[in-house]
Amino acid sequence: MSRRLEDKVAIVIGAGQTPGDTIGNGRAMSVLFAREGARVLLVDRILEAALETQGQIEGEGGQSVPFQADVTKPETCQQLVDKCLALWGRIDIFVYNIGTGDGQPSLTMPESRWDTVFDINLRGLFSCYKAVLPVMERQESGCLINISSIAAIASTPMLAYRSSKAGMNAVTQSIAVEYAKKGIRANAIMPGLLNTPMAIEGLAKALKVDKQELIKRRDKSVPLKGGMGSAWDVAYAALFLASDEARFISGVLLPVDGAQSSRVG
Repeated sequence: MSRRLEDKVAIVIGAGQTPGDTIGNGRAMSVLFAREGARVLLVDRILEAALETQGQIEGEGGQSVPFQADVTKPETCQQLVDKCLALWGRIDIFVYNIGTGDGQPSLTMPESRWDTVFDINLRGLFSCYKAVLPVMERQESGCLINISSIAAIASTPMLAYRSSKAGMNAVTQSIAVEYAKKGIRANAIMPGLLNTPMAIEGLAKALKVDKQELIKRRDKSVPLKGGMGSAWDVAYAALFLASDEARFISGVLLPVDGAQSSRVG
């Protein structure tokens, strides 16, 4: 490894994952950041999931600490920032990698579900930024990475999910401009179809279809040879954006989708 994040401190929101056959985005990013020299605060709503990620990182000789948090509660966002500062004294990288969707027709979706989608996908991001941005302002440096979705720019029947991810993109670019003079960069990654536990295990169960059949369908929908991507594709994109190699890149909405969002018709 080239140790591209040597001596940096990262917070990854959603560092655990849904159980499954493959690795999820949050775990892949956390493991890769640690491999590259970062110390990582592993934040997840489910402590056991964060502990599993910590186990993988420690098995490779990396440094990480798990932290249980529900970021829809603003006080918890401040607590996780305080924990990171108590451990390592700074925050160089902040990744927001949690989200939920809606699988019901737009006009029949309960308002409570709409609220839940926005609470997790967007309001939690806002609450986290209120806690982490003052730290980065004092440092006059920092990198923010949001895991959005190509659903934000492509047609999808999931109205609440698409709207919340479009909102995340807007927040990303607004923060990039507002905090540029402070040396803070903000970018978003928009994954397309990935073979991750949340995408495959959860969707197969919801649609009541065979998992292998679902994988075949999704592979065929990706223009690039090889079919779906993996969480490692997102992780390597995040690593680049977090590294000093991307020091002049801010306000970018980066598709990681095998050209899926570029196809018209």
